[in-house]
Amino acid sequence: MADAVPYLAQLTARLTSGLLRWPEVFRNRHGTCLLGLQNADGGFSGREGGSDLYYTGFALRGLAVLDALTPDCCDRAAGFLRQSLYHQASVVDFFSLLYACLLIQMQGGPDVLADSPADWPDRVATLLETYRTPDGGYAKTAAGPSGSTYHTFLVALCYQLLNRPVPAPESIDRFLASRRREDGGYVEIAPMKRSGTNPTAAGVGIRQILAAQVGQDLVEPDDPVADFLAAMQNGEGGFQANARAPLADLLSTFTGLWTLDRLGAFDRIDQPAALEFVQSLEPAAGGFRGGLWDERADVEYTFYGLGALALLPQ
Repeated sequence: MADAVPYLAQLTARLTSGLLRWPEVFRNRHGTCLLGLQNADGGFSGREGGSDLYYTGFALRGLAVLDALTPDCCDRAAGFLRQSLYHQASVVDFFSLLYACLLIQMQGGPDVLADSPADWPDRVATLLETYRTPDGGYAKTAAGPSGSTYHTFLVALCYQLLNRPVPAPESIDRFLASRRREDGGYVEIAPMKRSGTNPTAAGVGIRQILAAQVGQDLVEPDDPVADFLAAMQNGEGGFQANARAPLADLLSTFTGLWTLDRLGAFDRIDQPAALEFVQSLEPAAGGFRGGLWDERADVEYTFYGLGALALLPQ
């Protein structure tokens, strides 16, 4: 039967255990790298600009799977998150905020939401439903005319973080069916004809969440989604975002690997080639770049690189 353990808890546990197979010096290098990127206000930045909820979430996730989320880092990050509580936010920001708050509390840090109104989960759930679209999915903002596979996935994760079922799962099932293509994968928005690695990972993730909610199995016999994902691995060893992408990237490589792992189809890819690709993106000082075309590491790609190495055999 479907696993009732929340999706993010499964992901974090799998990556944490996988990284324990790597040498301590490797884990310390990346933990030190991430901790050194924390800003004075307690948040983390992307490649430019100030602290941002999205990148703060990725930095904390990376530190959590490395077991390097220190009390000082948690206290400082909590300060940034408190400042962000009342800002207007997209679905991405809501997810990043909720998960960051949970990670900090799980590591023994402060409860960022302790002073929020007692009914804050109800308020968040009500707000999330304003992102629901007529096609049954969810958009990035309340003004979105149609659903996005990625943002529907994030909303489903938010409901799990709130410890609530996703409303109207049958509508999301219909939405997912409208985003499925003959090649076995999923697309991000309705007009797209060819599936992509990342929307396919999001689609399978939504299916996993809904399966756990209703107590059904995730893996369906002869599901072509694994074949689609395996075909996205190119000659570099990494995964392309779609069949027309010129080069592999670390985001698609991680999401492809994780999804194949969940589907029990890891044997369909060239694992040594994938390992070589991911390791080639690790600068000596720590962190990970996005691809062979990229010149800089950042906190988001560092999480993807750590996640990919946690999944791959050495």
